[in-house]
Amino acid sequence: MNGIILACLAIVAHDGDSPLCDGILLRDMGPGKPFVSGFDTPEIERARCDRERMLGEAARDRYQQLLDRPGTYVVDSGKRDQFDRPLVWVLLSDRTPAGTILLKEWHAVPWPNDKDWCDEQRR
Repeated sequence: MNGIILACLAIVAHDGDSPLCDGILLRDMGPGKPFVSGFDTPEIERARCDRERMLGEAARDRYQQLLDRPGTYVVDSGKRDQFDRPLVWVLLSDRTPAGTILLKEWHAVPWPNDKDWCDEQRR
């Protein structure tokens, strides 16, 4: 994961896969690569159902816990997504991507995906 380490005075979870670094919205790729792979979490603001919103809030809250860990840092890939957000890796002090934890804990799914968060039959 080569890139530039960003210095964030304040880092806050906007949702489960997008942190705000000093007010700038970023897109975390987890263990992925720009435009190839990453992770995705349920929507909060654009949720299609109450279940998706609830899951999105849980993912955001867990993401914030990971962002609050001492030694967590952000690496900018130098690429931007279709919404002009910098594509980044949020890494814990041991270099584990925060997205890896969210994937293991079922707060996220690999991206790209066709996950229907409103379907209670799918995990």
